Amino acid sequence: MSDYIVTNPATGETGFNPAPTTDAEASASLASADSAYRTWSRSTSVAERAALMQRVAELHTERRELLADIIVREMGKPVEQALGEVDFSAAIYSYYAENGETFLADEPIELLDGEGSAFIRRSSLGVLLGIMPWNFPYYQVARFAGPNLVLGNTILLKHASQCPESAAAIETIFRDAGFPDGAYRNLFITSEQVADLIADPRVVGVSLTGSERAGAAVAEVAGRNLKKVVLELGGSDPFILLSTDDMDATVAAAVAGRLDNSGQSCNAAKRFIVADALYEEFLAKFTDAMVGTVAGDPTQSATELGPLSSALAAERLSEQLSRAVASGAKAAGSGAQDGAWFSPAVLTEVTPDNPAHSEEFFGPVAIVYRAADEAHALELANDTPFGLGSYVFTTDPEQALRVADQIEAGMVFVNGVGLDSPELPFGGIKRSGFGRELGRYGIEEFVNRKMIRVLR
Repeated sequence: MSDYIVTNPATGETGFNPAPTTDAEASASLASADSAYRTWSRSTSVAERAALMQRVAELHTERRELLADIIVREMGKPVEQALGEVDFSAAIYSYYAENGETFLADEPIELLDGEGSAFIRRSSLGVLLGIMPWNFPYYQVARFAGPNLVLGNTILLKHASQCPESAAAIETIFRDAGFPDGAYRNLFITSEQVADLIADPRVVGVSLTGSERAGAAVAEVAGRNLKKVVLELGGSDPFILLSTDDMDATVAAAVAGRLDNSGQSCNAAKRFIVADALYEEFLAKFTDAMVGTVAGDPTQSATELGPLSSALAAERLSEQLSRAVASGAKAAGSGAQDGAWFSPAVLTEVTPDNPAHSEEFFGPVAIVYRAADEAHALELANDTPFGLGSYVFTTDPEQALRVADQIEAGMVFVNGVGLDSPELPFGGIKRSGFGRELGRYGIEEFVNRKMIRVLR
């Protein structure tokens, strides 16, 4: 049996189970991707590639129910959230289709000596390897494939082992949209085969979204082979509450920020840092709302919280929670595991020596801290090895920007959660990785900014 198999976390039923990609097949796919880059990519204009990408967006919209049903089976995502992910992916593809020519237009350079002219011309690099995670099977691929195919790079895609059906569906969409054979190839390969591909001189860059361990392993191989890498890794994003004129709305945002995708999001709000004067009220209402959220059948539209991606993921979360409590933290809510199901929990009294203080909880567990003042809130927010996203809630606009300037993260959202959009760059610092996806910067990572100077 292949390692790539759909196991429905809600029911335990197995499904789609493709044959693994052999070494010979992987080699043939790489050759095809390289050939497509040297022929199709170089013979088509940005506008022509953008038109194909617009068709990719349209096919996502046309097949949204089918695509959503697949990831409900694969990783237990509640169906309304699955539909939202498909729609967001379509918007990303459309964004790069509509803006690709503008982003890739020649950029004039003003010469100091005034002699002749000079400009930057952006062009593609070659074959890229994408390594994608299970938690957002379509969205993660969209923000990698959308800009790079419009640019003219070609793609080999290794998806997570529990997402083979969505991986196959994405490849079918690119083929049906009119992309030639080799422009986008899906591979069911092992970590060893990944290392071999990275080492191959025809692969010019690697983009990975995943764990710290996976990112370090890929970066090590890429570094030895002098390959460009973009890494989007874990996060333990702070949610800083300094003032509010509507506590109920703030609590609702906090719960939504924690429980989106059943708590399995790298840029979810995970550590809630609350000003002393607001702490007791926030904690009481937040705990009631978290504990009161009951997991349900992910195929039902009313379900907000589904199972975790697998029983193993739930076991790991349960072990983390137990370690935190054993180290002195207090837990509200059962935090009970039943197979892949996990009930929400809220941790308090987490001290710096508690392992929970520096770990990422990938599931419906939140940590709440009491902050003495703004400076203390920032100290707590930045006391983490991660630096992906962050959230600041305050009624003081000057404070919002002051705090945002001092947060050590790649993204800051003020007075809102779930505000991601195709035009907004996504990425982090510290152990959350490096590089950016989405927005204009998402098409600038794997590009040759060639300087051309003409004297006369």
